[in-house]
Amino acid sequence: MKTAHDADDILVDDLPAPRHSRRLAVVTETYPPEVNGVAMSMARVVDGLNRRNHDVQLIRPRQPAKLAPPLSGQPTVDEVLTKGLPVPLYPNLRMGVPAKRTLVKLWSLKRPDVVHIATEGPLGWSALQAAQHLALPVTSDYRTNFHAYGKHYRLGLLSKPIMGYLRKFHNRCDATMVPTQALRVLLAERGFERLSVVGRGVDTQRFDPARRSAAMRESWGAGPHDLVLGYVGRLAPEKNLGVVLAAYEAAKALQPRARLVFIGDGPMRPELAARAPDAIFTGQRSGDDLAAHYAGLDLFLFPSLTETFGNVTTEAMASRCAVVAFESAAAGELIHSGVNGWLAGPGREADFVAATRMAVSDAAARAAVAEAARATARRLDWGDITARFELVLEGAIARAEPSFRLAGLQPAA
Repeated sequence: MKTAHDADDILVDDLPAPRHSRRLAVVTETYPPEVNGVAMSMARVVDGLNRRNHDVQLIRPRQPAKLAPPLSGQPTVDEVLTKGLPVPLYPNLRMGVPAKRTLVKLWSLKRPDVVHIATEGPLGWSALQAAQHLALPVTSDYRTNFHAYGKHYRLGLLSKPIMGYLRKFHNRCDATMVPTQALRVLLAERGFERLSVVGRGVDTQRFDPARRSAAMRESWGAGPHDLVLGYVGRLAPEKNLGVVLAAYEAAKALQPRARLVFIGDGPMRPELAARAPDAIFTGQRSGDDLAAHYAGLDLFLFPSLTETFGNVTTEAMASRCAVVAFESAAAGELIHSGVNGWLAGPGREADFVAATRMAVSDAAARAAVAEAARATARRLDWGDITARFELVLEGAIARAEPSFRLAGLQPAA
């Protein structure tokens, strides 16, 4: 089965394709049209690998309503759809179920050069078992800090067992990709092995300040000179959204006409609406519509401390939106406080609110920071990310087959 990819969704890279194409099996439990950072970044990687002449087989759970909408006539990806179960509190998401027997049969008939596992759920675990049964090289992504979610759901006792499972999972792989150097250091200290840093890109053609719409801002109750603060993402306990409300109150003390927009949905929406009755809730957005919503913001507030990267940070920066965040994940690596955003020390909520006050009170500084943020985002090219991803795959293949070497290409560290 094939899906095509939309030209508007592709940022074509200038890097040359490899001289040798590979047969790659990519296993993920989330993929567009589901809207989340893992799904969107995996779609980008799959597109990039396909465009670099690789034969990509995508294995994912069947989605509830409709399949991913067509993206373009070329390139195409072979899709294998497996059974899935609804994720609690998120009925539009599916969790894969174990499929070892199916995958062993599939990969015995058409053997991939390497298996890449993007998620560590039941489907991912069974893919790891199937690949090892067939002695296939395996790479993985560490994309979600599941162990950090426990305290937000009164499940703190599960943090250690979850971390133990994740360590066991990834240490059985030939390489594990992480999005930041800080996360690589942290996981290495916790006993994770064979870690490689592969960052994330951002589509600066889609996330463009030119999409700013006066009509959209008016629908939020904001005039041309009114300040609009916003958050994009799940409305969930692990996102630390009480800090957004505190920052908003501080902003209104300085600019009474300031508006707050929540772009996304989730189980905390009723609570947030009760605590901030004048806030705007747009629901979940995607594609160009999401990009227009980013462009309508003046200040992006992102208080999450559970991210491995946080694609929303770079999307906001690309949209020429000044960002206030904790020094964590993508923000910690890309933002220089006061230059292209504002940072607070991890967990320092009072400092986060103070940074928001600073951004709100100085329009000239806010404009300069937003411009610098856009310049930073322009350097985050998906073509470069795909090339680095490819190097890690080739390194895993080379280690599994010592006699194999691409001319001038060494296994990734």
